[in-house]
Amino acid sequence: MDREQKERAFYTKKAVILIIAVIAMALWGSAFPAIKIGYEVFRITDGTAADKLVFAGVRFILAGLLVTAYNCAASRSLVLPQKKDARGIILLALVQTWLEYIFFYISLTHLSGVKGSIINAMGNFFAVILAAIFLKNDKMTLAKVAGCALGFAGIVICNLGGGIESGFSLMGEGFMMLAAFCFAMGGVITKIYAQGTEPAVLTGSQLALGGVMLCVTGAAFGGRIAFYGMGCVWSMAYLAVLSALAFTLWAKLIKYNPVGKISLFGFLNPVFGVILSGIFLGENFFDIRPVAALVMVCVGIYIVNYRKESQ
Repeated sequence: MDREQKERAFYTKKAVILIIAVIAMALWGSAFPAIKIGYEVFRITDGTAADKLVFAGVRFILAGLLVTAYNCAASRSLVLPQKKDARGIILLALVQTWLEYIFFYISLTHLSGVKGSIINAMGNFFAVILAAIFLKNDKMTLAKVAGCALGFAGIVICNLGGGIESGFSLMGEGFMMLAAFCFAMGGVITKIYAQGTEPAVLTGSQLALGGVMLCVTGAAFGGRIAFYGMGCVWSMAYLAVLSALAFTLWAKLIKYNPVGKISLFGFLNPVFGVILSGIFLGENFFDIRPVAALVMVCVGIYIVNYRKESQ
């Protein structure tokens, strides 16, 4: 059995999928408060969108370098992308890093961490629909529809009566929805181009390239950041590490499993986002709603991933 066959056998185990997906979602959920804290320590809370794009770009360049360095160390050789990987890397860098995080970082300037994490859950609907459209073996099923409905209902429960601001703005809610769509599209692109390619190569290269693109875009509009102390170092280090880990783990799951099934775990992201935003930002969350949401999300995941579907 070669390496890819061993990896397929490992990453398709239900227990492994559950553990890895939960870790990835907890990491991404922590990004909501971590980014807002990062804005504060880098003193760009009231800065321009361009400053925030440079901030994001540095984060992803570091994350890409971390993934690449780890992959080289694990392989005990210099592992670089090949010519056949170029299209997938460029597409992912454009969609899942550059575009997604332009929308994501700007939207968080206009939204609370709680509301941002809830709206971001729409990406899971987008992922299931896009997978059914573009991937032959990822058909829409009643179980997926039921799982999405339960998951999103749980996220809505988090929103009800929580004192979360109402209203809609293009730069806030609109950009967060576009960020969610880009993430979903990135999952489809990963599935298509990860076949025959080491996901760490794809992930590291696209994060670094996307980070450079974000830095160039931000700098073109006058953006800049400065490190003011160890708080900035720790903040950027954490954001880089969480991106490196979460994107690499997620790419592994996407490569070996149906996108529509794996995407249902994405509803855990806003649950973690709500809880962690409450803990670290002091935002309103401490009541029964996040618990009820977590239960509903878990039931939806069970229906799609752990209950035998009728074909």
